[in-house]
Amino acid sequence: MDAMYEAVTHGVRVTVTPEFQSDRSEPDENRWFWSYTIEIANLGDAPVRLRARRWLITDAHGRRQEVTGPGVVGEQPLIAPGESFEYTSGCPLGTSSGFMVGSYRMENAEGGMFEVEIPAFSLDVPATTRVLN
Repeated sequence: MDAMYEAVTHGVRVTVTPEFQSDRSEPDENRWFWSYTIEIANLGDAPVRLRARRWLITDAHGRRQEVTGPGVVGEQPLIAPGESFEYTSGCPLGTSSGFMVGSYRMENAEGGMFEVEIPAFSLDVPATTRVLN
């Protein structure tokens, strides 16, 4: 069972399930790859639209990379009350462990913008000693 991480901010629940992709990793070349599936659920009573994302990715050596951009996977989904949006993306690292954390910039029905937390989640190769990053 893969680990699952969850955060709720301003009535929006973000659930993350990372998974190590051994078939896309080349440890001999210092390349490890994870996919992560994210579900964004609108627990509120008005629609919200995901406008932008911001990621901080940290490897086992403490190297940090910031990734920002509009939407997710080429979309800026409108999420109705009681509905959710799910997508899968990926992250390469130069070490066998690390973690990601971030936020989504959301827009409410009145056009106001607000930040929603993406919970920090670990990127660990299964069956290896975990390193505290």
